[in-house]
Order: sequence, then C-alpha cells, then structure tokens
Amino acid sequence: MPEIFVNYRTGDEEATATLIERELSNRFGSDRVFRASKSIRPGQPFPQELLTAVRHSRVLLVVIGSRWAEALTRDGRPALQDPEDWTRREILEAFESGAHVVPVLVGRATRLDRTILPRELERLADRQYRRLDHRNAEGDLRRLGDDLADLVPQLAAADKTPPATATEQVQERAHSARMQVRDVRHRQRGGIGNLNGDLGTFVNGASGPVHTGSGAQHTAPSFSGDGMGVNYVAGDNSGGMRQYIDRAERRKDDE
Repeated sequence: MPEIFVNYRTGDEEATATLIERELSNRFGSDRVFRASKSIRPGQPFPQELLTAVRHSRVLLVVIGSRWAEALTRDGRPALQDPEDWTRREILEAFESGAHVVPVLVGRATRLDRTILPRELERLADRQYRRLDHRNAEGDLRRLGDDLADLVPQLAAADKTPPATATEQVQERAHSARMQVRDVRHRQRGGIGNLNGDLGTFVNGASGPVHTGSGAQHTAPSFSGDGMGVNYVAGDNSGGMRQYIDRAERRKDDE
C-alpha cells in the first residue's frame, strides 16, 4: 500500500499534482505514491479504492492552487461544504486515520484562511505547508521529498536520491533568494538608489544619459539653451559628484 496520497481538485492544478506524483514516484517508488487517475485500474470501484488508499497512507499532500477554495457543486454550492465532495472526503479521512496532512501551495496560492473553510476542515489552515513555485520546481520538489523522508522511515529507506551536498544547498538558497528579488517592485519616481545583494545601482525616471563608474561624476554644460547638463563619470578616483551648469543666454549669432 502507498505511503503518500496526492489529493487534488479537478480544475485546479491537476498538472502540478501529476508532476508531484511522478517526482516522488521516481524517488521512492511508484507503488508508494497514490494518485487516483494513475493508481486505480480500469473496472475497480473507485470509492473503495480511494478510501482504502487514504486510510493506509502515512502522508496526504493537499495540492492547493488559486482556484482550490472557489470550486462549486453542480447546483452552485461551495464544493468544500458538500459532504460528497471527494477532495473534502479524502482530507477528512486522512485526519481521522492520523496521517500527516501537508498543504502544498502552488504558485500564487495563499495560506488558507480558517474563515473560508467549513468547520470540519478548519484544522487544515493550521497545518504547516510547503510551497511549489514552478520557477523553482526542481528545488521545491526536492525539499518536499526530503521532508517526507524525514517524516516516514519507510520512505527514507526507499529513497533513491542521495542527500544534497553542502554546495548544492548553498546554491539552492541563493537561487531562492534571486527568485524573491525578481518579485521586488520599486515605486520611486526619479533619483538614484540601490538594492541590497547583487543588483547594484538603479536609476529610475532619468530624462537623459546616465553613466556609473568608480570615478567622480561630472555634469557638462548644455548647449541647447535649457540649462541642463549631461552626466558622465571619468577617472579612477573616489571623488564625489560635481555639476557645472552655465545658465547664460546664447548670443544670437552663436551657432
């Protein structure tokens, strides 16, 4: 019987549920990971197969996408409120059997809010979750597998993946940090500033050429008559910024 049961809702991240199941099957063995459309053979009674698999599993992964809580029944009621909803039934069965119930938040899905869950499922919001971002799928799936191996000794014994080296762990943390930096949204208009890390200096809202370097920054006078200069950096010194602006009017015969 399987140790891992992959719970998901049709219409919300089925492809991700398949990705998770295949990755964990490759790592721990296909017979140790249950996903309904893969594990139930044609002609078998699916209600009995689902409930039996849940009751014998040590971990139930609840795959949650952005539409997970919005699903409706055919008559327009919230699916999570329907006692016959299979996503709900599998989760409650796992709680009843004492399995580890782990929410897996996919992409932009947010942590569950107890106020939107039926009373029977409120404890799902209190469970420590894991996140799967498709931009970092390899690292997130590896971390999920590591967690499951720590939770279930049988999975650790069947694990086909060697532990990550110290170098790989450092690289993974650096990759995660870079992914977080990509989500930064800077709203300043104009000026020069910097962000911590390896992003360096940024210039926002500049109306003319801007150069950066290790030397002093100078502004040369403009010959357009608008009194604005052009910034440039030269030399290899640690001097500051100097700006020279000639606001004198042009002579009429000055070409």
